[in-house]
Amino acid sequence: MKKVSVGLLKRTAVLLFLALLLYGVRYAWLSFPIITGYNAKMACSCVFLSGRELENVEAEELGSFPLKMASIKLDTSDHSVTASLFGMARQKAIYRPGLGCTLVNEIPEAEIRRQLIKLATHPDINQDTIPWPQGDLLPDSFPPGVQREKLEKAVQYAFTEKDPGKLWRTRGVIVLYDGKLVAEHYAPGFDRHTPMLSWSMAKSITGTLIGILVGQGKLNVHQPAPVQEWRSVKDGRENISLENLLQQTSGLDFEENYSKSSSATNMLFRRADMGAFTASIPYRDRPGTKFYYTSGNTNVLSRIIRQTVGEQEYHAFPAKVLFHKLGMFSAVMEPDASGTFVGSSYVFANARDWARFGLFYANNGIWGTERILPENWVKEATTPCPVAPQGEYGYQFWLNAGQAGNAVNRKFPDLPSDMYYADGYEGQFVFIIPSKKLVVVRLGQTAGDWFDASGFLSRIISALP
Repeated sequence: MKKVSVGLLKRTAVLLFLALLLYGVRYAWLSFPIITGYNAKMACSCVFLSGRELENVEAEELGSFPLKMASIKLDTSDHSVTASLFGMARQKAIYRPGLGCTLVNEIPEAEIRRQLIKLATHPDINQDTIPWPQGDLLPDSFPPGVQREKLEKAVQYAFTEKDPGKLWRTRGVIVLYDGKLVAEHYAPGFDRHTPMLSWSMAKSITGTLIGILVGQGKLNVHQPAPVQEWRSVKDGRENISLENLLQQTSGLDFEENYSKSSSATNMLFRRADMGAFTASIPYRDRPGTKFYYTSGNTNVLSRIIRQTVGEQEYHAFPAKVLFHKLGMFSAVMEPDASGTFVGSSYVFANARDWARFGLFYANNGIWGTERILPENWVKEATTPCPVAPQGEYGYQFWLNAGQAGNAVNRKFPDLPSDMYYADGYEGQFVFIIPSKKLVVVRLGQTAGDWFDASGFLSRIISALP
């Protein structure tokens, strides 16, 4: 057997070293700005919007690898957070009152700060003096038939940690039965005034704003989506309808993967105009033929809202037509650097305001005596997309309908099939179950898919008449 020459071993070692070095450089180039962008944006919003201490945010939201590798600098003088990794990939997020935080990407910070943005005027009212649900004044009476002690135990189930390696970190729970607030509880450091991040529950807000514009006659879900980039092309994107975007069947070649550099992470943490970024992506499947959930579809919808409403009214639009009407005065939609709301992911609101949003849908799009959504919108929004395998999606809401012809095949087989819900990363939920007259809000920071939503809701349902 011939001996391997020392020279060959050295050359092999050098080649392996160079390969590892190139891989490391490529990983740093692609991933470091995403890690620092996430850190800067999350720290900025949690500190300046939610009013939390930076140390707590670093320990919880940013405490896992590789996020904890980043260095974070909080600057209260200009309301900003800057993050970097080993002095590289520096990313900055800035806070603006009424708008929350925005990552500085592709557009100079000074230009972003000069943007002329007209927000809706906050009404001068004291919600503590106004009865629920328009206000926060709760009655002394309790609905007959609801087992109060059993309900309290069901709520506490969500706050009881089962596995130290898989923490639930529930931060807020609200239960509405027949429109009445029957249970409410918060983790230490959070209360009914704390605005908390929606993540993808924001998609349900964006879908609702589209519904309002449909009711105003300004949009039609069955027509091609009014996206300028798609009007003059003949590559398939011109056939994408507004309904395709709502149902997540656009067919765009968008990768929704948050564990690496992907369409989703580059859009959220490296792009100034997220809707335009997504609109530029080619399509992979014929529109309407395949269900594939992406945040990109929703940010195209958000951009459509801006173009439909117009620059003068756009930033005040969500508050004027939805939030203020529902008494959701804590709600803030955060924009990207171009000024378009990140409709896929960034809405902050307190737990009671999320409960109001759920109640609004439970009331079929009516608030008080006013119909805000078109008459059939809630029905259409909760009708399963034909190509969703488990009948699990409608118009920017998740459904528990089940597979066509096999309703047992659904995500929550132990829960009612008429349940639908807004669902966000790390366990943000607004559940609406019409057959039980039930709306449940659960907010938290569960780092994996291990919160027992089925067991939690089953316990609540068992306490009801």
